[in-house]
Amino acid sequence: MYRIPLGDYVEKIIAWMTDKLAPLFDIVRNILLTIVESIETGLTIVPSYIMIVIIALLLWKFRNRELAIFSVIGMLVIESIGLWDETMLTLSLVVTATMIALIIGLPLGVWMSRSNKVNNVVRPILDFMQTMPAFVYLIPAVYFFNLGPVPGVFATVIFAMPPVVRLTSLGIRQVPKDVIESSLAFGSTSKQLLTKVQIPLAMPTILAGLNQTIMLSLSMVVISAMIGAKGLGEVVLNGIQRMQVGQGFEGGLAVVILAMLLDRITQGFGDSKPNLETN
Repeated sequence: MYRIPLGDYVEKIIAWMTDKLAPLFDIVRNILLTIVESIETGLTIVPSYIMIVIIALLLWKFRNRELAIFSVIGMLVIESIGLWDETMLTLSLVVTATMIALIIGLPLGVWMSRSNKVNNVVRPILDFMQTMPAFVYLIPAVYFFNLGPVPGVFATVIFAMPPVVRLTSLGIRQVPKDVIESSLAFGSTSKQLLTKVQIPLAMPTILAGLNQTIMLSLSMVVISAMIGAKGLGEVVLNGIQRMQVGQGFEGGLAVVILAMLLDRITQGFGDSKPNLETN
């Protein structure tokens, strides 16, 4: 059977993009690097113990006492094993990738919910993005941005964005038709229907998508250590390469604590029911 040289075509496309779009990639690289470094500086400029107290007090006030206590214990464990700076770098990568995924994903999800044609076109693309092995995204990312945290963020956005797009579209589509009809009957415009009815009612589903995006971002950021993203992923990777079980376990434990903390915080966002404006 004739073999389709699909891989050769992909390599030619990537090579063409790397050559022709190099100035654009340089601009994107500088912007992303500035964002990551700014967030990392903001997280590390405050001493770790003061940061732990601040986070615990905020969680106690806006969430609950149990989560605040868990955050203190978890972050003290991270500090005690000497991985505070690596954890903050990993967190800065996750925050950057999640923000970009939300900026792109939320409007795309809204668009999908309002157009069946867009939904039919975008869904297969999301399937491709979500099922392609994560390691594959590292290759073009290195071509475009060289080694470092920026290609890690780029690959993470592609890998982690589908859940927030899907669940935003799903949440809006699942708003009861009688609620929509009642809103239209009271004279709501299309914009008012979206912002004051559909999005508030869909918010628990949208926040579930946010939670999944954050968890996927964290897993991808760890994998991105293979292309120089550093952080906790580098600790785990060094433990594997040097066959140091203890170092690998410490890095993995810090990842688990960070993942659990982010998961509990984002789950708490959806605890309260949405309030619809009545006037």
